[in-house]
Amino acid sequence: MPASKHFAGRSVVRWGIIGCGDVTEVKSGPGFQKAAGSQLVAVMRRSGDLAADYARRHGVPRWYDDAGALIGDPGVDAVYIATPPDSHADYALRVAAAGKPAYVEKPMARHGAECDRMVGAFESADLPLFVAYYRRRLPCFLKVEELLKSGAIGRLTGVTYRMAEPHHRRGGIWRTDPALAGAGHFLDVGSHALDLLDYLLGPLADVEGAAANVASSYSVEDSVALSFRTGGGAIGSMAWNFAGGVSDDTMRLSGTDGEIAFTMFQSRPVRLENASGVQLFDLPYPPHVAQPLIQTVVDDLLGRGQCPSTGVSARRTSRVMDRVLDGYYGGREDMFWARPESWPGLRKG
Repeated sequence: MPASKHFAGRSVVRWGIIGCGDVTEVKSGPGFQKAAGSQLVAVMRRSGDLAADYARRHGVPRWYDDAGALIGDPGVDAVYIATPPDSHADYALRVAAAGKPAYVEKPMARHGAECDRMVGAFESADLPLFVAYYRRRLPCFLKVEELLKSGAIGRLTGVTYRMAEPHHRRGGIWRTDPALAGAGHFLDVGSHALDLLDYLLGPLADVEGAAANVASSYSVEDSVALSFRTGGGAIGSMAWNFAGGVSDDTMRLSGTDGEIAFTMFQSRPVRLENASGVQLFDLPYPPHVAQPLIQTVVDDLLGRGQCPSTGVSARRTSRVMDRVLDGYYGGREDMFWARPESWPGLRKG
């Protein structure tokens, strides 16, 4: 495929990171240094001391304490936005205005309305926008894709997923502040499972669901359940319980001839059961889990491949979550985080 017009004749993409916090230490940051055709040349954090420390420890030539300076750096070709979701849209729009591609952390934004603005800005500027749903390129989930396509379980007839974690014992953190995160833990971790199904099975249809806060001290939801239909007609159900005393993390894809079972957040073998018996496929996560997807972003920009996780695909996941959470927040098209007194779902006794 042709290289992005901004990288025609180029063999390297020079990256800058806005928000070099924990997620960039191991999961993603080193991937920009290790991916073929990629260089990490600048980082930014509001605390200059922390930005300088990150740059020193990771061998990054330049650091900033101002996002505008990094975005405007002529030596930065593309920008990775690794801040909390509340600032994704603002930074992304500034990057688009500067004429540069962006790679944005997940979830893409606090709600679909912000995603719409982001997609629109990059389309208007004729620039690519990518989102960090890195499970789309992890080997274990590519094995699931391979098994589905090979007919190992026959025709898909059902999907179930259950996640339970005792997050109610942790109390409120930034991920449960809707002004920063857009909702609770569901937006942070539930988005991964929904996006993976979007990739494996196509866009989810007939989505319905509900959310509640049953046992947690914070104001956002701590439990979510939804149902949907796949493009092939299979019915699915998913549930997240962030106030559960026993942990669980199990996805099951059932078919006419077998079943595939796997975990979303633990590096465990993919399990296939069919007429041939039980097979386990042990494909551990790589050291830097975002690196395989980052490589596809670099390849896409340089015209030698295609990234499977874009602003358009990520917006679909945000819209699914909006639909499920709409009743809890009394609508999610406006600045719902500023009006908790009007949330129908917030019934604390």
